[in-house]
Amino acid sequence: MQVLINAQPVELPEGATVADALAALQARPPYAVAVNTQFVPATEHPRHPLHAGDRVEVISPVTGG
Repeated sequence: MQVLINAQPVELPEGATVADALAALQARPPYAVAVNTQFVPATEHPRHPLHAGDRVEVISPVTGG
């Protein structure tokens, strides 16, 4: 199935979770994740299923002033 991760199309297997998407992205903490504009807590990443067409945003904090 295809999802968008940070606006880039990514092919993931059926039944993939947020944790699978993060692994495909090789994301390194710290970050926050939203699926279809809804925040997904880190404790839910392994259990939150993704569906074809979902939009996953992985946002890293920005420092500076």
